[in-house]
Amino acid sequence: MSERTLAARNAVCVLKRLLIATKGIYGGRSQPPESWHSIGNKALDSPWQHLHKNTSAESWRLRSVWWLFYFAAIILAWIWLFLTTKEMGLDLLGRRNASAEMMASMDLSMMAHMPMTNYMPLFGMWAIMMAAMMLPVLVPTLITYEQLIYTANGSRRGWLGVLCGYIFVWMNFAMMIAGLQLLLLSVGIIDFFGVATSPFTTAALLIVVGSHQFTRVKEICHGICIAPLLYFLANWKTGFLGGLRMGLALGVFCVLCCWGIMLLGFVGGVMNLLWMGVATVFMVLEKLPQVGGLVSKPMGIALILFGAVIFFQPEIIGG
Repeated sequence: MSERTLAARNAVCVLKRLLIATKGIYGGRSQPPESWHSIGNKALDSPWQHLHKNTSAESWRLRSVWWLFYFAAIILAWIWLFLTTKEMGLDLLGRRNASAEMMASMDLSMMAHMPMTNYMPLFGMWAIMMAAMMLPVLVPTLITYEQLIYTANGSRRGWLGVLCGYIFVWMNFAMMIAGLQLLLLSVGIIDFFGVATSPFTTAALLIVVGSHQFTRVKEICHGICIAPLLYFLANWKTGFLGGLRMGLALGVFCVLCCWGIMLLGFVGGVMNLLWMGVATVFMVLEKLPQVGGLVSKPMGIALILFGAVIFFQPEIIGG
């Protein structure tokens, strides 16, 4: 049997069983019909062949506890970002008060003790920012895996593995972009608050990020991000280490899909809560199958046009 035929049979089996799971009661039985088990077993020794062993593996109360901690982490990250921006003299729109303006005008050598000029505090800031912005983006993928806990041989350990792998990749991205921010600050391309000092730098960032929305890399990675079930179907691994491997791969695809949105922090300021909020909402929408294709390329067009306007008329942003 060819690999393509095998994958097709697996897909049919999964869709049937997910349909049963959404109905919730298996037509009055505690297990799905035995004939459907045999379909899965004949298809492949796959994550779906042990369906009957996992349908009652975890109570809804325990499931709720996991998600409670998950969303509590997101909320705490946003609270920390809000308090930090307020402490730095920024409002919700990233506008600076008098003390923040004075700080931005200081010579870099006079700010050696400040968190925004030291790598570890800056990395910590980016790490918390990644948690606040990217954990919401991961929710559809985790929900998809969770379906496989109850309708296949997924496990909570595997769920945690996917989460850990994804976070690990984005923490590495935080390490890199923190270093990039310090480099750009040292050569005067951005200021103390991470805002581009030249309108032409701003224009270039907007055009580059907008153009990325039309690249083949973006298309491939976005396709995987909006269809995690197909990724799991083709790359299924069990247990924590299996989930970790899949989470690492999904994290890489997500970084390749969304790195440009993160770089836009250097347009409005990396501690601009408005930018963080808008970017998070956009990335969440972009990962939803129903609307992802409707917002990705229009956003690219808007960014390119905005960048072109700033390039030819830099005075509109004070350049």
